[in-house]
Amino acid sequence: MSQQPDAILDASGLNCPEPVMMLHNKVRDLAPGGLLKVIATDPSTRRDIPKFCMFLGHELLEQSQQGGTYLYFIRKKVD
Repeated sequence: MSQQPDAILDASGLNCPEPVMMLHNKVRDLAPGGLLKVIATDPSTRRDIPKFCMFLGHELLEQSQQGGTYLYFIRKKVD
């Protein structure tokens, strides 16, 4: 993604449910419409993060994998 994120969450080395719990806290601190980059190594985030976004109304802009690392770009919903 070419746009610079407003915040980065590095959840590398953490396993379910820690990455999603940290994501929930990080999104709460982000301004509405803010862009968050999430870095994770837990394969379960491929399922958990899209569900988190859909459930709470945030936009998952991009999801990719590079080796054993999973990258996500999430736009916080505008209230």
